[in-house]
This record gives sequence, structure tokens and C-alpha cells, in this order.
Amino acid sequence: MTKRKSPFAPFRHKDFRLLWSATLISNFGGLVQAVGAAWMMTQLTDSPTLIALVQASNTLPIMLFALLSGALADLFDRRKLLLAAQIFMALVSVLLAVLTWQGAMTPLLLLSLTFLIGVGQAIYNPPWQASMGDLVPREDLPDAVTLNSVGFNMMRSVGPAVGGIITAAWGAAAAFAVNAFSYLPLLAALTRWQPAPVKRTTAREPLLAAIGAGLRYVALSPNLTRVLARGALFGFSAISILALLPLVAKSHAEGGSLLFGLLLGCYGLGAISGAIINPRIRDRMDNENIVRLAFVGFAVPVLILAYTDAIWLHALAMLPAGASWVLALSLFNVSMQLSTPRWVVARALAIYQTATFGGMALGSWVWGSVASHFDTDTALACAAVPLILGAILGHWLRVPEFGTLDLDPANRFREPSLKLAVRGRSGPIMIVIDYLIDQKDVPEFLELMLERRASRRRDGARGWALLRDLERPERWSESYHIATWDEYIRHNLRRTKSDTPVTDALRALHKGEGDPQVHRLIERHSISVSDDLPLLGKLEVP
Repeated sequence: MTKRKSPFAPFRHKDFRLLWSATLISNFGGLVQAVGAAWMMTQLTDSPTLIALVQASNTLPIMLFALLSGALADLFDRRKLLLAAQIFMALVSVLLAVLTWQGAMTPLLLLSLTFLIGVGQAIYNPPWQASMGDLVPREDLPDAVTLNSVGFNMMRSVGPAVGGIITAAWGAAAAFAVNAFSYLPLLAALTRWQPAPVKRTTAREPLLAAIGAGLRYVALSPNLTRVLARGALFGFSAISILALLPLVAKSHAEGGSLLFGLLLGCYGLGAISGAIINPRIRDRMDNENIVRLAFVGFAVPVLILAYTDAIWLHALAMLPAGASWVLALSLFNVSMQLSTPRWVVARALAIYQTATFGGMALGSWVWGSVASHFDTDTALACAAVPLILGAILGHWLRVPEFGTLDLDPANRFREPSLKLAVRGRSGPIMIVIDYLIDQKDVPEFLELMLERRASRRRDGARGWALLRDLERPERWSESYHIATWDEYIRHNLRRTKSDTPVTDALRALHKGEGDPQVHRLIERHSISVSDDLPLLGKLEVP
């Protein structure tokens, strides 16, 4: 019987321990700030929409800026991005505290400044999530993601309650000041962390091209698109509790910022419980059934909030809601990381966060609007409907299991020796690969080419085509285009070990001498004597 690995295995790694501990303090400050902002809005306005938009102001920036951050995280030093984002959020938090202390805060200004903190968080999240693969080995990655959830929800269990006490005793300005100071330990930890430098064998990919490459890879990966769809739906419907909880607390005669904080604390305790039992649940259930459990497990508390009035029932309902939140979102996160190669992992995580937090931002607005036109109970009851539908959708949109693909680099490509002085930006490049295939092997060859086409397109090929010679039917040619020579090198370096069985099978079917012949051609739509000079520099057109 295989011994179960400890869920605390990532703590063996010093850098993970240090950053995880500092993140605890930062999360605590952020949650105190969130309570202060949410409760202050209830004092500035009676509009349910504006109150719900406080939550949206934190999540909308992630939808807008996460993909940009993901591309930057895959192209530049992640540690520097993390430091810049933390400094920016600290400065905005100081400004928020000062303006509130001076009595200058308005609903619009509060939303604007919380939006800017959300922008900083949007820039921070993708490089932080992608850095898990730099802090721990691949086998510890699911536990590292879960421990991040544990850390956040440990603070969620105490931060909102403390935030409620601070806000009730000293006002929202004090809560904002606590958040400003909470960034200091994490800034110190990031300054101390020295990750191994990434070795680059090609020029850095242009930013817009990198964003396009990330979108293309995810769009052409069915496993990832299924996770995105389920994550967006879960975020849209589950955010209803966090968006409307200030109104739920305020509806009680004894309600106030303290009750709001205590209800959030119960939500955090439930989330910690979910993170603790997560490894055992993974041992007993496949990923899809865990996701279905999370959707249903969140729908029930939403209905309890909608149809009951007892505070103790509301507090009790927060426990399974928090557990379901962690079960779903941590599984989605790990699924994205383990279904994506390292060259594009930050962009894939950013797209996932864009979809999920975009769903949250839309849900905050929708449920707040429903509460404005009807009431809070009606909005919560409506939010339960997409949660139940999300569980049913698993019949068609199953999330993938972990570890089904080996996405480590194949490291088989060797840059060819060229006879022309090609620059990195030279192009377009056309690739033609010739195969000789027996007629009896054609059905197998075509099945393999379907897989080859998908992987080529995910890795950047355009205009892929399969050609058959009319005079020599045993001769087949695979062709595709790449924008530049640098992009062609990147295209080949992106190949993973999961791609090699198809390559090996195609080589085995090839009946010619040696490997299938590869032709690398540069396209020219006009003729110039100065173009494509031989490496010796002679003015001859080859």
C-alpha cells in the first residue's frame, strides 16, 4: 500500500515557508481592509448595488488586467513583478487610510481606490501562482496550492472578525492603515527570495504576441476550456454570498460590522476545513465529482441564507459554503497548472483568473441589481439556480484528472545549421515535412496527424495542411507557417514529452530512409538582390 504523502510537504522548502508566512500577514491586512471598505459603503449609501460593487471593485480588475500580468510573468522576472505590485498596493492603501481619516471619502472615491488595490492584486496573482512551480517540485504542487488556500482562509477566519472589531471601535481608516502595514513583511520576504534565473535561448517574445500565444494555447486545449467554463460559472453564482453578506448582516436588528465580520469568520473556518479534508477527498473521489460536490455544497448555504432568518443558521451555513469555495477553486487552479506547460503557465492561470473573477465581478453586479429591484432573499434564491446547473453541466464539461499528461519540455530540438544569414525576425517561415506511408498504414497515419495538427496549432503554427502527392500516393507532406525564425525556434522548444509518442509513431510509419525529411523555407513575395545573402556574404541569390 502506497504511503500517503504529507499535505505539509511543501513546508520542507525554505523559500515557500518564508513567502507563505509573510503572505499570511498580507492576507490578514487585506481582509481587514475588505471589511472596512464594505462596511464603510453601508454608511455612505443605502444602495444595494453600490454596496455589492465594493466586492466587484476588487474582482473586476483581475478580469481586466490578469492576462497582461500573466504575459509579463512568462516574459520577465516574476520576483520584480511581485515586488512592484506589492509596493503599488501599499501606496494606495496609505492613500485610502489618509483620505478616510480626513473625512474626504465618498462612494465613488471608495470604489476607485479599492479598484486600484484590485489592479495591484491582478498584477500580483498570476506571477505568484506561477511561482509555485519555482518554489516546490511538481509532485508538491497540489499541496502547495492547497496550503495557499489554507493560509488565506486561516486569515479569513480571524481577519474579518478582527476587521469588524477595528472598524466598530476606531473606524474604517484604522482598518485601511492595518492593511498598509501588512505589506511590509511580504515586501521583505520577496526582497530576500532569489529564484534561479531563467535561461533564454531566443529573443524575448513581444508582449502582444505573447498574449496571443497564451489565448491560442488555452482556446485549443479542451481540458483547459472546460475548467474555464466551470470556474466562470462557479465564480458568477458563488460570489452572491460575499457580495450580499453586508446586507444579510445589516438585516438583523443586532447586525453591524461585528456580525458581518463574524459571519465572514465562519466562512473562513469552513474554508480551512475544506482545505484540510481536501487531500482525503481527492483520494476518494475523482475531480469531476469533487466539483459537483462543491457546486451543490454551495447552493445549499445560499438557500439557507435566502429562506431563514436565524443568525445561528446563517453562521452555520457559512461553514459548508467556505469549504465548497476552497474545494472548487483550488481544484480549478491545480488543474490549470498541471494541464499547462511551464512556458505558458502564468498566461493560462491569468486567463483562468480572468474567467473566474470576471464571473465574480458580473455576479456581484447582477445579484446586487436583483437585490435592488426585489430584495436580498430573492437575489440569493436566484443565485442558487446556476449553482445547481453547474453541477449538472459536469455531464458534458468534465474537468480533467491531475497528471494525465507529462508537460515537461521534450528537449529534442536542435537548431539546424543554415546556409543563409537569417535573422531572428526573418520570415515568414514555411515548414514542409515529407513522409512515405504504406496504404495499409494510412488510417493510423491520419489519426496521428489529427493529434499533430492540434499540438502544432497550440504551439504557434498557422495555416497547417496535410498534402498527398497525386503521382506518388505514398508521399504525404505536412506543411505549416511560422511568422519569424525566432518564433520557429520557440515553437519547437515548446514541445513537451506528451507530444513525443505521436512524433515517434509517425517516424515508425515512415518507410523512407532515415527520418521524415524536413524542409525549412523562407517566403519571399518580392525579389531583392540584398535579401537572403549566403552566410559568406556574397552578393549571390542562392
